[in-house]
Amino acid sequence: MSSRFIRASLAAMATALAAAASGPAQASLSIGAPAPDFTADAAVGGQPFKFHLAEALKKGPVVLYFYPKAFTSGCTVEAHNFAEATDKFKALNTTVIGMSNDDIATLQKFSVEACRNKFAVAADAGAKVMKDYDAALRVMPGMADRVSYLIGTDGKVAAVHASMDPDGHIDAMLKAAEKLKK
Repeated sequence: MSSRFIRASLAAMATALAAAASGPAQASLSIGAPAPDFTADAAVGGQPFKFHLAEALKKGPVVLYFYPKAFTSGCTVEAHNFAEATDKFKALNTTVIGMSNDDIATLQKFSVEACRNKFAVAADAGAKVMKDYDAALRVMPGMADRVSYLIGTDGKVAAVHASMDPDGHIDAMLKAAEKLKK
C-alpha cells in the first residue's frame, strides 16, 4: 500500500470519528425492553473477576454504561464522575459497571486510575455485548458509543441516556435510580 493511500484512509477515519463524536449518541433498546444477560471479564481496583449481569441484578439495579475507549479524555472524565457518584449509587442499592472493547489488562489499569477503585469496568471481547445493547458506534462497530442504561431487578431497561458528551450520564442515571427505588 502506498503512503498516500494510508494517509487518505487515516484522514477519512478521523473525519468519520469526529462526525460521530460531535453528533448525538443513539440507543435502540427502549425503556421496558429486556436487557440482554451477559458475562464478561471485568476489573475493579485492578483486580480481575467475572461480571455476570443476572447475578448483579439479584443485589439491585445495575447501571451499565458503554464508553468508546479507556484513557481517552471524555471516557476518563466520565469514569471520574461515576467514581465520585459511587456512594450515591450504593445508597440507592445500584451497581455501576462500565464497558468498552478494551482488553482486560488495559481495564485493570483504568479501574485504578480513572475509576479510582470505586466501580468495575468490563471488557467486551468481540463487541458482542455492545451489539446486543445497540451501543456500537455506527462508523466503527467495534467501538462503543457513549450510552448508559439503568437495568431494573426485573431485567428490563428502566432508563437510557445516550450522548457522546460525558456530562449528563451520571445525573440521568442517579435520577432514574432514585425514581426506580420509589
